Amino acid sequence: MQSNILKYVRWEMVLAAVFVVAAGVLVVFTNQPVSAQTQTSEGLVCSTSPNATFTLTTTTGYIGTPDDNVVYMWGYAESGKPFQHPSPVLCVDQGDTVTIILHNTLPVDVSMTFPGQENVQANGVPARPQYNSGGDLTSLTDVAPANGGSVTYTFTASKPGTFLYQSGTNPGIQVRMGLFGVLVVRPNLGANYVYNRTDSKFNPDKEFLVLFSEIDPYLNQAVERAIERGQSISFNLDNYHPRYWMLNGRGFPDTVAPNFASWLPSQPYGALAVIEPYDAATNPEYALERFVNAGSGVVPMHPHAKNSLIIGRDGNPVESLSDGGDMAWENFSIPVGPGQTWDGIFKWENVEGYNATTNPVPVTVPNLQNAGYGPFYSGSPYLGDAGAAIPVGTTTLTQCGEYYLISHDHGLYRLTAWGVPMSGPITYMRVNPPQPNSCP
Repeated sequence: MQSNILKYVRWEMVLAAVFVVAAGVLVVFTNQPVSAQTQTSEGLVCSTSPNATFTLTTTTGYIGTPDDNVVYMWGYAESGKPFQHPSPVLCVDQGDTVTIILHNTLPVDVSMTFPGQENVQANGVPARPQYNSGGDLTSLTDVAPANGGSVTYTFTASKPGTFLYQSGTNPGIQVRMGLFGVLVVRPNLGANYVYNRTDSKFNPDKEFLVLFSEIDPYLNQAVERAIERGQSISFNLDNYHPRYWMLNGRGFPDTVAPNFASWLPSQPYGALAVIEPYDAATNPEYALERFVNAGSGVVPMHPHAKNSLIIGRDGNPVESLSDGGDMAWENFSIPVGPGQTWDGIFKWENVEGYNATTNPVPVTVPNLQNAGYGPFYSGSPYLGDAGAAIPVGTTTLTQCGEYYLISHDHGLYRLTAWGVPMSGPITYMRVNPPQPNSCP
């Protein structure tokens, strides 16, 4: 168990790194389909390919947890690139013929399934479940055989939305070991829409991923030891009990670190949402969150101070079946079930219009003896005001008078890292002052 001092220092270092801009590196490999990752410090990281062809290879690696543990994991990695957790977010356009070439380096058969996609082909024929000689189901789809086998999946991305992809072979173990990722299909209407509905428009620079997963380190340890010893993988799933619950492959406070943070080399996806206030004249577009649950339980995610307008689930717009009318609704908490995806657009609006001079907050600010200053408080209750005095010795992480609003799993028992509290599926929304501003 690390000391309280070490935990405090690490927490402060990680939160300070919210403001470090990191970027991914595009690498081109000859004789391989070329894909690229978006390079941004916050927001959705898309892996794209001009011909919607991706080469993925099963890999192994380790990830860090907020209690300073490391856990052995599996993943699908883009060809020639290192292990990452979670596996890449594959972004394609509606109507694309998507081709995924899967190479398997693991000592067990693996596969990929694509919930929500129709007429999936495997090696040029319809994908189908696999059975052993005794008639027992061994895989939900065609496999890439162990120790070097390959399989090529193809399908037409016929409808837009957010989808999960994952192993269909022994998913009770393989998905929990990390063989899962997200597929985003952009609609014909344009990349700034979620669906082919004009009311699904969003700001494409404000698109965020919220991917839930979980880890039982005893399962991962059993798999690692079996592979090291050349034994068959065996784990009694009746004993499965997660000790870590992850958000985009990280636990808080790592969730608010930027994408591609250098100290999280295997966990490239941050979860901090960075926006400006909604304004009908100057900033009229919504932001977008794509919620995906690769875990085994319902995750009721609660974003404070902003409700999500749910416009789609499982790749289907929320609309009337009879006339296509809008049936979106706002949710205080977003209960994403296992295997589900939800699409929510949101905004933060300065509804009260508080201003230090023209419309001050009607509350008397307590004196220093009766006040406590958290690291996310600029010293002023007003957005964009960072000039107020802060007591000597107070640590602040704000830069330009921005607001920080927490977002967390309402299954509060999951806010832990093997007993270390205030970890797990927690992140923040950073509201910057309206543009133009002086924020980094």
